[in-house]
Amino acid sequence: MPRSAANLHNLDYRAEAESFGAPAVPITDLHTHLRGREAVSVFRDAADCYGIAHVLTMTPLEHVDGVTDVLGDRARFIAVPDWRSDNPQHAHGAGFDKRIRQFADIGAPLVKFWAAPRAQQYAREMGEPRLFDLDGPVRRRQMELAASLGMGIMTHIADPDTWFHTTYADAAQWGTKTQQYEPLETMLDDVNVPWVAAHMGGWPEDLDFLDGLLARHDNLHLDTSATKWMVRELSRHDTPRLTKFLGQWSGRICFGSDIVAQIDHLSPSADEGMAAKASSPAEAFDLYASRYWALRTLWERTWCGASPIADPDLHMMDAAVDPLAPSRIKGHGLDHDLLQDLYAGAATRLLDQLCCATE
Repeated sequence: MPRSAANLHNLDYRAEAESFGAPAVPITDLHTHLRGREAVSVFRDAADCYGIAHVLTMTPLEHVDGVTDVLGDRARFIAVPDWRSDNPQHAHGAGFDKRIRQFADIGAPLVKFWAAPRAQQYAREMGEPRLFDLDGPVRRRQMELAASLGMGIMTHIADPDTWFHTTYADAAQWGTKTQQYEPLETMLDDVNVPWVAAHMGGWPEDLDFLDGLLARHDNLHLDTSATKWMVRELSRHDTPRLTKFLGQWSGRICFGSDIVAQIDHLSPSADEGMAAKASSPAEAFDLYASRYWALRTLWERTWCGASPIADPDLHMMDAAVDPLAPSRIKGHGLDHDLLQDLYAGAATRLLDQLCCATE
């Protein structure tokens, strides 16, 4: 059988889910990307197996009804622009203003602003070099609109250290990793609503840096999404250090997976290797379940071993490494109170601060 990038060890993810048992508390996944009824149905199956009770999802507005048909009130939505528009300047400008209001009307608690270095390149290619600046005039206007509607802000800052050693190695073009945070800190002060910096704030490699960021901005929360990245980097920290970090910032670190569920995962694709992701409902189930298996292993168990998920960053750093090589997981075996807060408590307190309830 060919190796699947989401199941290198041919695990039975349903049986594995049973071996975990119920989580410390039903889990809220604060960071997903769901679209397409059939794919979301497969996702729901994986979520049910691993104790995921609620999700927040960056679903295009046109696909919201399909997600709601499958998940009902288990799903809430994060406002995103129309990334497939033929007129991106409008889609990310006035068009996004309109969408923010439309998402607010359906009770969306958060608005997502992508601010990775690649966003700046995309803006330059559109001929609008400041369009995606987190502290630029367009996004400042949109953040102020979101705040006026009672919404909070989610953002993606920076990218893995591995990317700054390779893709972004030219600091003259991309800036240093530290420089990515300057506009974020400005806007955290200027727009005083709850914020979520996705992917452990973009710097799971450096807990000391995150300590400082959280200490300076009491409206900032982090999520644990981007499973391959989190598994690789958070496994490298000593358990006492990571446990201290989570305890110190209890109520501000939320569980997230970054699972993408879409119809393309349910049928064969011309793509190969990592790009293929999945090509049948069974493979899609493994794709989605693998992320929950890895994250629950990281947080709940003390098991150490090779992840079942291929990590292409290892090959990117060293071409001699197999493109399907996995990172290692070192489980941290968090105690019950930390798991309760990480899995649901922090997200509940965050969402309770936002005017996002629907009647």
